[in-house]
Order: sequence, then C-alpha cells, then structure tokens
Amino acid sequence: MTIVQKIDADIVAAMKAREEHKLTTLRMVKSALKNKAIDKRAELTDAEQSQILSTLIKQRRESIESFTKGNRPELAEKERLEIVFIESYLPKEAGEDEVRAVVQGAIAQLAETGTKPGPKDMGAAMKIVQQRIMANGLRADGKLVSEIVKAELAK
Repeated sequence: MTIVQKIDADIVAAMKAREEHKLTTLRMVKSALKNKAIDKRAELTDAEQSQILSTLIKQRRESIESFTKGNRPELAEKERLEIVFIESYLPKEAGEDEVRAVVQGAIAQLAETGTKPGPKDMGAAMKIVQQRIMANGLRADGKLVSEIVKAELAK
C-alpha cells in the first residue's frame, strides 16, 4: 500500500470518526502530494513522496519555532500534532547512534581511496551517508546528519 493509498484510507476513517484536525491535516498532505505529481506530470515514487512529507515536517518545525517565539503556544501545539500525523506515513527515524554508525561506514569508504578524509570532503561524505540511510529504509534529520559528519571528519 502506497503512502497516498494509506492517506486516502485514513481520510475516510477521520471523516467517519469526525476528527476535524486530523482530516484537515491529511487533506493538506494529499494536496501537496497531488500538486507535486501534477508538476512532475507522472506518478511520484515512494522516495519522492517521503521527501515531500519530510519537507512538510520541516515546515511545521519552523512554524513551531516561530509560534513559540511569538508567544502563541496553542498554534505551536497544533503544528506538533500535524507533525505526529505526517510522521506516521514515513519510515522510522534513525537515532543518533544509527546515524553515527552509517557516517563512520561512509567515512571508512572514503578512506579506502588512500587519503584520510577531512572537512573538505563533507559533500562527498554527506552524499554517501544520505544514500545509505535511504537504502536502509530509514530517514534522518539533515541537520543531525550534517553535525555528525562534521564531527567525524574533524577527528
């Protein structure tokens, strides 16, 4: 079952249960996926769908930060609930230890070329790490990954 099919089924369930907030969130997610498919003029792959959901979560996190600074806790809480709904459609998020293991493996792969990777190899390391995380069926916060890669390359 694809992400869109799960969302469609959950929209029907939310309508029957009269869960207004969940319903509006799911409709917004479905709309974002549909708009991207229309822009692409083709069906979205699972990776593309996951990327769109990750973008939506990132937008919600930025909104939470803004609402918290603006002293609007009720709106920040609404955004937190939306993040929970959206995250349920994504693969599980990798923990810091899992990300660190992937990063160390990627750096070891870069070291096989003969030179010890340093901070200048950040881009290459990030590319390998992101590919490995996706291949493992995980997802990770880009900010966390970047911080760990920086720390590991600085060693």
